[in-house]
Amino acid sequence: MKLHMQNLTKSYHSGHPVLNVPDGTLGEHGLEGLIGPNGAGKSTMMGLLTRRIAPSTGTVSLEDDTDLHTLNALQSHDVARLGLVKTNQRIQGFESLTIRDSLRLAATSHADETYRGVLTGSEQDDAIEADIDGYLDRFKFEDPDGFAKSGGEKKLLDILRCMIFKPKMLLMDEPTAGLPEDVTNEVMKMVGEKVKSKEMTVVIVEHDLELIWKHCKYVHFLSEGAILFHGTPKDVKKNRVVAEKYMGV
Repeated sequence: MKLHMQNLTKSYHSGHPVLNVPDGTLGEHGLEGLIGPNGAGKSTMMGLLTRRIAPSTGTVSLEDDTDLHTLNALQSHDVARLGLVKTNQRIQGFESLTIRDSLRLAATSHADETYRGVLTGSEQDDAIEADIDGYLDRFKFEDPDGFAKSGGEKKLLDILRCMIFKPKMLLMDEPTAGLPEDVTNEVMKMVGEKVKSKEMTVVIVEHDLELIWKHCKYVHFLSEGAILFHGTPKDVKKNRVVAEKYMGV
């Protein structure tokens, strides 16, 4: 799955655009990175792609194996049902659901996506419970039958909720911030497995450049609202613009 941007801009209060992408594509290389300094427009781009915010001009299209879907007229939940999902940069509250129930809610179908529908069961229950058990065996929570307590547990639960939804394309917004190193490594191993098996394409927005260089096949550099350069990690690291504007060398 790929995302296409054409003449995509976002301005606030009729001012200078905080994002201006005449033409761009994400998702062609399986596992990609999006990097750039603070204020570059990364969060704005993520909001435009998932329809959390509306563009000032331009279009966003989602391409799957059979169709090209224009997203401009859709709401964010419609975009998710097409297969495009984003993790949360800021930790979301999980106080009202246990870890297991939160994963059940993420895994349930649109027809059953009510709290009652999750808890009363469906013919997909066995498969859903097997998926949940698999994730909870792989990633250890202090109390998997209780509530996510620490910031790290909530961050991990947010990632697993996206994974169990089985998106075709996943945008990961600073996914490993606040996670212990061993959990970060296991998350990235899981992401790599999903991409290698062609279950999904992934774009990671991250300030941890070592993680980007190690795991991403292709990297986009965003600065001052524009994609100034993209290429392999090796090419991006050598680029003078990236070095001066972001790496401070």
